[in-house]
Amino acid sequence: MSSSDSPAPSSPADNDHVRRTLPATKFSDLEIKDAQLIFESVWESLETEFGLQNLRFPKEIILLGGAPGAGKGTNTAFILKTRGLTCPPVVVSSLLDSPEARRVKDAGYMVGDREVVGILFRRLLQPEYRDGCILDGFPRTQVQVECLKLLVDRMESLWREFSSTPLSIHFRQPTIHIMVLFVDENTSGQRQLKRGREVRTHNEEVRRTGMGELLEERATDYDENLARRRYRVFKEQTWDALQSLRDIFHYHFVDAQGPVKEVEYNILTELQYQSTLELDPRTHDRLRRLPLASDIVVHARQEMVKRLDTYEFAHPELFQKVVALIEKKMMSIIKRHAISGLTLINTEDPLLDDPLALAMLIDVFSERGYHAVVDLHRIEVPEKMDPLTGRITCRLKKVFRIQVRFPGSEIRRG
Repeated sequence: MSSSDSPAPSSPADNDHVRRTLPATKFSDLEIKDAQLIFESVWESLETEFGLQNLRFPKEIILLGGAPGAGKGTNTAFILKTRGLTCPPVVVSSLLDSPEARRVKDAGYMVGDREVVGILFRRLLQPEYRDGCILDGFPRTQVQVECLKLLVDRMESLWREFSSTPLSIHFRQPTIHIMVLFVDENTSGQRQLKRGREVRTHNEEVRRTGMGELLEERATDYDENLARRRYRVFKEQTWDALQSLRDIFHYHFVDAQGPVKEVEYNILTELQYQSTLELDPRTHDRLRRLPLASDIVVHARQEMVKRLDTYEFAHPELFQKVVALIEKKMMSIIKRHAISGLTLINTEDPLLDDPLALAMLIDVFSERGYHAVVDLHRIEVPEKMDPLTGRITCRLKKVFRIQVRFPGSEIRRG
C-alpha cells in the first residue's frame, strides 16, 4: 500500500496507531515515483532471497535524530534500556562502511538512496532486531522518507495477512517512534568544539604512550564556523526529513540542552509505556476492561477517609475493637522494627474472622502511613486419634499473618 492509499485517520478510541498522509506539496511527483521504484526493487530482491514469510522486520523502530552535539551517542544506551532492547543501534553511517557498501563502491558505483535502503532493510531483517531497534541517521533525504513510509505500509500489510496464521507472532503491528534530541545552534557548536578538545587530548596521550586507540578527529570539531555549518546542514536535511513524518508516526521532541540526568528524565517522560500504542488492537481490546492503576488511585485517599468515617458512625463498637487490637497487641511489635521498616505479625484473634474488621484494620494502617497486607493460613492441628481405627481428628487453626511496611530509620551502622 503506497502512502497515497493510506486510510483516513480513525479516532484514538478506534485505533491509536494513527497514520496520516502528508500534504501533496511536500514531495515532488518525481521524488515519490523514484522512491516507489527504489522500494519495489529492494522489496522484490528481499522477497526473492528470503521469501515473504521470512520478511520479519522489527516490531518497534525508533528513528533517532539530533543535531551534532545533541547527545545521541551519550543517550542511546539509556533509550535502549528504557525500551528493554538489548541489540546495538543501527547506525546508517556505519552501514555505509560495511562490506555490502564497500562492494558497491568497489564496483564503481555511488552509495545512493537505492543502496542505502537496500543495505538498511537487509540489516533490519536480522533476528536480533525482531523486538525493536534504534535507527540512527535515517531517513536523511526525501526519497528515504517515502521509502520508510512504504516499508511501514508493507509491514502493516504483512501483519494483516499473517494475523490469523501460526506465524502471527512474527508479524506484529509495527510501532514507529520519531525521537528528536534538540539543542540550539550555540549549544551544538560548543559541544562539538568541546568534543574536539577532548579527542585531541586523548589522541595526543595515545601517541605519547602507545596505549589505547585513536579516536576519529573531525574537522568540524576544531573550527567554530564548520561546526555551525554542520548544524545548519542537519536542520536543512535530517531535521526536515524527520519533521515531515511527525504527523504519521509517534513523535517525541526531547529537550537535550541540560545535564545528562535531566535529559534522561525528559526521555523517560516521553517514552512512558502506553499500551494503546504498543499492543496489538485485539490484545488491547481484551485488556481495556481492566482499570488502569493510575485511574483507581486518583480518589483513593478520599474514598479511604469516607470509609473510616463510615466505620465510626455505622459500626463504632467493631471499629473500637479493631483500633484497640492494633494499639495494644501490634504497635509494640511494630515499634521494635522501626529501623527495618518491616514487621511480620501472626495472630489468631477471632475478631479478624469478620471481613469488615479485616477491612478496618487495613484502612487504619493506611491512614496512619503504614502499608499492611494480610494472609490467612488455615492449619489442621491434630487433637486426638482413635486407637482402633488410627483415624486422627484435627481442628482447624486459622492464623492471620500481617505484614506491615513503613519508612524505616535512616540510621547508618558503622
